[in-house]
Amino acid sequence: MREIIVVINPGSTSTKFAAYRRKKEIFTATIKHSTEELAPFERIIDQYRMRSDLILRGLDEHGVKLEDVAAVVGRGGLLYPLSEGGTYQVNDEMVEDLRNAVQGEHASNLGALIARETASKAGCPAFIVDPVIVDEKMDVTRLSGFPGLERKSIFHALNHKAVAKRYAAETGRSYDKLNLIVAHMGGGISIGAHREGRVVDVNNALDGDGPFTPERSGTAPVGDLIRLCFSGKHTKEELLKMNKGKGGVVGYLGTNNMMEVERRYLAGEPFVALVFKSMAYQIAREICSFLPAFEGRKVDRVILTGGLARCEPLVDLIVHYLSSSSLQVTVYPGEDEMGALRDGALSVIEGREKAKTYRRPASA
Repeated sequence: MREIIVVINPGSTSTKFAAYRRKKEIFTATIKHSTEELAPFERIIDQYRMRSDLILRGLDEHGVKLEDVAAVVGRGGLLYPLSEGGTYQVNDEMVEDLRNAVQGEHASNLGALIARETASKAGCPAFIVDPVIVDEKMDVTRLSGFPGLERKSIFHALNHKAVAKRYAAETGRSYDKLNLIVAHMGGGISIGAHREGRVVDVNNALDGDGPFTPERSGTAPVGDLIRLCFSGKHTKEELLKMNKGKGGVVGYLGTNNMMEVERRYLAGEPFVALVFKSMAYQIAREICSFLPAFEGRKVDRVILTGGLARCEPLVDLIVHYLSSSSLQVTVYPGEDEMGALRDGALSVIEGREKAKTYRRPASA
């Protein structure tokens, strides 16, 4: 019986892939792509054949036979918003929308395409799991107060859902019976209200709002931002970079290396301490801002996760700022995207979940 799950996670300069026999890892590998190697490709989608061939070669080198593969799962890309999370089978509409980059160019757009190519050779299904465009927000959360600018759901859905389900399993409860606030803290920070299995409110972690991060500005004073846009001091491209890439910690301190920032914080540098504490404060404030999403229901837990959850001084500050509330905190440092993708495919293969179908909206 086929038991192997192949997982594919494309990044901007690397492709990570793995094979599991059910939950047991067979291998995990990362292929690095140099600037010179990627230079000939005008669009990210043009890298598809090159990366796909490398993965097929890598599976062969690690002794994985395609006839033993039960499913291939890829990192979900920038599709039209999905009204619920879960595991989606890769279909023609999904492939077409990713090829056309309907929501923008991103390396993750390659995940479903390579998964389907590999799965077609293996004669098995291909899936994606909880992509960043999962949109389970309540309508009441969408209005920004600035007509024409709605609040969007773009967040680390894969890790959000994975750690929420992990907490549920560890406490002997069902994810769809819990009320949780999950804060994924990395280069981007997304904080979401998980109400009985749905993320009913979350900040736009890509370039929209929320706390500032190691390299993103988060929510900015709107009036001052509009005036800055028309001041003539910066180009559109410069302002976009100040928002995402050169904002937040790197904008204040000149580095997004949080290990270095932590060291300087512990060494007592005054301005570093101010920036460090301010980011922790904003994260805690954002967590508290989601309490109305539960409409009086008790919040069972706050979960801190992502790479920055390894930074104990930052976690300690967040817990300190939350101490006047009744919120209890659990920390799951880092993230396991490969394991989360594997588990999403397994849930379908083992019959615990039915694969969902991607459909683009009628208005598209």
